[in-house]
Amino acid sequence: MTRRRSSSSSRPPSSRTRRSGRIVPVILNFEAECLRSSLIQEENESLRHKLFALQAESSRMKKEELEVEQGVVHHKLPAYVANMDRLGDSELDMTCSQRSTAHSLQSRGGFLSSFLSQTKKGPSRPAHPSGASPTQTGGPLLAKKEPTNHQGTKGKEGTASCKDGKSHFTGLTAGESASLQQRQKRLQEHGKERKELLSKGTSQGQSAEKKTDTSTAETEPFSELHAEQAEPSTKTSAGSAEAVGVRQEQPFIVLSQEEYGEHHSSIMYCRVDCSGRRVASLDVDGVIKVWSFNPIMQTKASSISKSPLLSLEWATKRDRLLLLGSGVGTVRLYDTEAKKNLCEICIDEDMPRILSLACSPSGASFVCSAAAQSPISHMDFSAVSSGGKSMNQVPGKLLLWDTKTMKQQLQFSLEPEPIAINCTAFNHNGNLLVTGAADGIVRLFDMQQHECAMSWKAHDGEVYSVEFSYDENTVYSIGEDGKFIQWNIHRSGLKVSEYDLPSEATGPFVLSGYSGYKQVQFPRGRLFAFDSEGNYMLTCSSTGGVIFKLNSGEKVLESCLSLGGHRAPVVTVDWSTAMDCGTCLTASMDGKIKLTTLLAQKS
Repeated sequence: MTRRRSSSSSRPPSSRTRRSGRIVPVILNFEAECLRSSLIQEENESLRHKLFALQAESSRMKKEELEVEQGVVHHKLPAYVANMDRLGDSELDMTCSQRSTAHSLQSRGGFLSSFLSQTKKGPSRPAHPSGASPTQTGGPLLAKKEPTNHQGTKGKEGTASCKDGKSHFTGLTAGESASLQQRQKRLQEHGKERKELLSKGTSQGQSAEKKTDTSTAETEPFSELHAEQAEPSTKTSAGSAEAVGVRQEQPFIVLSQEEYGEHHSSIMYCRVDCSGRRVASLDVDGVIKVWSFNPIMQTKASSISKSPLLSLEWATKRDRLLLLGSGVGTVRLYDTEAKKNLCEICIDEDMPRILSLACSPSGASFVCSAAAQSPISHMDFSAVSSGGKSMNQVPGKLLLWDTKTMKQQLQFSLEPEPIAINCTAFNHNGNLLVTGAADGIVRLFDMQQHECAMSWKAHDGEVYSVEFSYDENTVYSIGEDGKFIQWNIHRSGLKVSEYDLPSEATGPFVLSGYSGYKQVQFPRGRLFAFDSEGNYMLTCSSTGGVIFKLNSGEKVLESCLSLGGHRAPVVTVDWSTAMDCGTCLTASMDGKIKLTTLLAQKS
């Protein structure tokens, strides 16, 4: 009996539990499970976006393939050629390799020269026997030009060689050879694009090109001509690859574009919070909407202000809080989850317009720009047409407030005179603050010393929007003069680069209607935003956002991608890079907000 008791007591508790049929309760770490679930959801969302990108690219290529087929005159082709579109890459290479070398030479000699003269594009293969092509003999990509008589001689040699080849192969007509060659070329190009997009390498394409080069070089009738045309053909092929590469080198793929249509008047502000999950938008009627877009677009909070609102900013640390600046000299702290105002403070009755709000990255304080009443209305078109630039240069203040106590800490000194500050922005740690004013001056403040470190005349007219660059060694500004300028902050505002932007990107923004109706809106929100690495910039346009590539050495901004989707002028933009897939916001004068999800292509 003693042995049985000891053996039963030595069994592990789990076995005893299974025999008795009872379940041992397990205490789970709730926070860890929530975190794990959140990480899995984010990973699934990223994979879903990538899948959508690949599907969109595949459907786009199929559409282009169909468009090319519709634009080409179809001829009667052999059965295996007509079915080539349904073959895989390996089967296509095998089918092409079954064609004899002389047959492929006959096809190129009879068709490629006429094809080049019509399309004025270089061949995709590095060497071809055609000498009568004007693109090869006189194109701008060639290193030197051949004499005219020599060109004619080579053309005659190529024509004679083609005739010799045709005497051996009379099974195909000229039309069949032309269509065969064009389809083979198109299918090979699309195959290469697919492989580059899916990051599977181009080993098969390179081997196919090597086979073509070898077969061409081994052919006796064209060996001499091949040697003479080797260098020009290679250069022309490189030019053709560059022309096609414009589409392949797109830095972003548009995954989706959704519309938020809960506003019924022109948007003034549209900002994404720090987490990149929620958006706060404000229109000219004082309607505030807080909404999320992941996984679905849904309004979380809505509020209508009795007094006109002029500015909006997310609080940094507690991103559930919004700072709202009014036109009657007050700033409100709004809780987006409780859907109520936590407090309301009065800034200055003499300067009732709160033009700009910026919360420091630490979340401990925020700056507030207050200005006197303007002699003109910011919705008055006659003020714009009169051309008076100095009418909005009114006195203003720049104040620092404590976020927790909601009490004023200090007032910054504005030299040479107090002026309305239109826009403000902190750097990443809150040690520097850059501002743009109605007098065209950009000021840089040291937030540790609470004084203006430097200032310089930046624009002829008002400064509408300012931002720090990615490395924070420079600042960018957009002004009333239509200039987009980069400034060096280590050399007292030394101009690094300057670009001219269209009026639709800088404002004032005009929405025209029937019977001469015109609605005018001066810039309020952010006019430009950067991607996660500071290499690309999103701006406003009349039909949507436009992404430019930033090149300090170039005199003109390079347009990379037009987002589109709007029927009214876009007045403010934002670019959230908190998620793996960048989210671009473009808000227009008809109250529509487009949310475009982009996938960056890593080079």
